[in-house]
Amino acid sequence: MEFSKSTILVILQLLLLWNRIFYINGCYTSIISFGDSLADTGNIKKLASVSHAKVESLWPPYGETFFHQPTGRASNGRLIIDFLAESLGLPLIPPFLHDNESDNVVLFEQGINYAVVSATALDTSFHEARGTINPTANVSLGVQLAWCKQSLLSICSNASDCRNLIGRSLILMGEIGGTDYNNPIMQDKSIDEVQSYVPLVIDTIISAINEVIDMGAQTLVVPGTFPIGCSSSILTLRGSQNKQDYDNITGCLIKFNKIAEYHNEVLQAKLKHLRELHPNVIIIYADYYNAAMQIIYSPVKFGFTNGVLKSCCGGGGPLNYNKFVLCGHAFSTVCDDPDAYAYWDGIHFTEAGYKIIFKSLFQGQYTTPRFNSLCPIPTPTSASQ
Repeated sequence: MEFSKSTILVILQLLLLWNRIFYINGCYTSIISFGDSLADTGNIKKLASVSHAKVESLWPPYGETFFHQPTGRASNGRLIIDFLAESLGLPLIPPFLHDNESDNVVLFEQGINYAVVSATALDTSFHEARGTINPTANVSLGVQLAWCKQSLLSICSNASDCRNLIGRSLILMGEIGGTDYNNPIMQDKSIDEVQSYVPLVIDTIISAINEVIDMGAQTLVVPGTFPIGCSSSILTLRGSQNKQDYDNITGCLIKFNKIAEYHNEVLQAKLKHLRELHPNVIIIYADYYNAAMQIIYSPVKFGFTNGVLKSCCGGGGPLNYNKFVLCGHAFSTVCDDPDAYAYWDGIHFTEAGYKIIFKSLFQGQYTTPRFNSLCPIPTPTSASQ
């Protein structure tokens, strides 16, 4: 049977339309996320209800700007993953740990998030053996992978269906690793000891990526870590009397930023090798470090006019960080205009900060390869056109 050119054209257009409907946005059916407080959309809420841990992100004023209540997100509003989901035409990605287990099928259709506040890449036992305490949640990347495999068993009817589901999803591998460095730094571990963790953290991340690829992943975004030496918690707890320890332009602590830079360099080298091993898999490096540093170098350009290293919410001091009065505590204070601050609570960014970082990554130049060249995200201007 032969078809006319016009018929063939109609068939191709229908196939294209079906593909766009099937993939919602022309790219992915869902987002599957792993990570720590930079991506947790509520898993900590369920964990804290069981462990009775005191978690600041579950108290006001967290969530005040967008959700108008605490959701477990470690910010005043949306995170990078929220902006990413919105831009792809997906609902906000729900946490894996939730009250109605029967809703798993519905949740997986829109994506699922295994990230947890204070999660580490390395197992809890590694840090405990070195005397580092995680006061919030003892969840590692390995635990999150186990959750993922467990939940797949309840969703997929067979292995092929699971591979298809994961293959159609955008896999967000973090950020993870920051807590492996932040906790020991804030608990006075030496710079040399913390730096020695970097190869172990990277190997753990790469191992997890390989596992997810073996499960069928086709597109992964792998973030680097943020500039550790610019957060007010580190600047306050590990500050120095020596002016040479600070970057004279940003005011960040150089030696702690070097740990982040080392982490990112090793991670990128490992990802390059992974791409050679898996040429049919798209592995995207997300440069969280420089996406954040552009704000710290030029805060006024991005609308941050209240001292870029100062936290909006905290317990006082030069940078509004006090380890005894954290954001959410009874005697902490919150700024009147969070949109004028890049940092929220001494570690995490405000919603305004995360929005700039999201745009720089997924609509800009801070991903390798460029995410927007693989999955174009409409800007407000292009959308109206």
